[in-house]
Amino acid sequence: MRLWRVDDGTPLRTLEHGGAVWSVTFAPDGEWLATGAWDGTVRLWRVSDGGLQRTLEGHEGPMSSIAFSPDGTLLALGAWDKTVRLWRVADGALVRILKHEGWMKSVNSVAFSPDGRLLASGSSSTVRLWRVADGALVRTLEGHTQWVTSVAFSPDGELLASGSWDGAVRLWRVSDGVLVRTLRGHKDWVSSVAFSPDGTLLASGSRDGTIRLWGGPLAHQTRTLEGHASGVLSVAFSPDGTLLASGSWDGTVRLWRVADGALVHILEGHAGGVFRVAFSPDGQLLASSSNDRTVRLWRASDGALVRTLEGHASWVISVAFSPGGTLLASGSHDGTIRLWGVVGP
Repeated sequence: MRLWRVDDGTPLRTLEHGGAVWSVTFAPDGEWLATGAWDGTVRLWRVSDGGLQRTLEGHEGPMSSIAFSPDGTLLALGAWDKTVRLWRVADGALVRILKHEGWMKSVNSVAFSPDGRLLASGSSSTVRLWRVADGALVRTLEGHTQWVTSVAFSPDGELLASGSWDGAVRLWRVSDGVLVRTLRGHKDWVSSVAFSPDGTLLASGSRDGTIRLWGGPLAHQTRTLEGHASGVLSVAFSPDGTLLASGSWDGTVRLWRVADGALVHILEGHAGGVFRVAFSPDGQLLASSSNDRTVRLWRASDGALVRTLEGHASWVISVAFSPGGTLLASGSHDGTIRLWGVVGP
């Protein structure tokens, strides 16, 4: 991990994970950074001084997804070995192992419910809901016909969205597991799903190069956002819900106005596909990571490039802002995580 100043790019600290880093996420209080790697390990770093607090081992395959519980006491890790492991952050103890069965080995996505009582995990063609308190399998949500790539809870915790290689997005009622609606329209696999901050809209990005906005009662209404020349890899709403960002294999980031679906800005400059997009907590900045080995910071208001963050030696797969918005973490295939000190736009 490297700690940088965004204004001059001076590295303040360098720490190595070891394996290719696929996921980075901050704890809700901003005190810890968790990083998951191809070697099957997760490391917990102290953000204040970059110290390695502990290495969490036990998975028999690469790490695919990491999530802190809303209160920050637990860390859920999904991996290619068909398991989700729950770890206690305070002492690094393994709380329990949640086992998936199915024709695909990987648990591709994990997400805690907003109240922290449930954990959703997507793998094979199913989504599983687990009770966090005792690890009991509450229900298995079936209906997808291929690999589940992403899961997301609505802000009120009443709905769960899942995206899949089958090109469909499914909305499930969390209380009883009933399939509320199957959202069809994408012509290729769904890479990313995200609820708007107020929970009234659901965005889905697809390899077909489009983003769809689903809204209204039971998501009956839809709007298709077109313009990317290749697959969409990541979508993210701004904190106030007025903008939607999308990153694509075509090397661009696009900013859309949520109210009417209008394209507001095309952010160009990356020389490779854009894997992740993330807004700062105040919504003023947008970060994008790419296989061109850079992270770019953009001003959300006008799409201006604030800075290109260079130094990684391989693809930058994941980015995340700290809860306070003062730091940006980037994880790379080169085995490092870099922390950048963020200066306002």
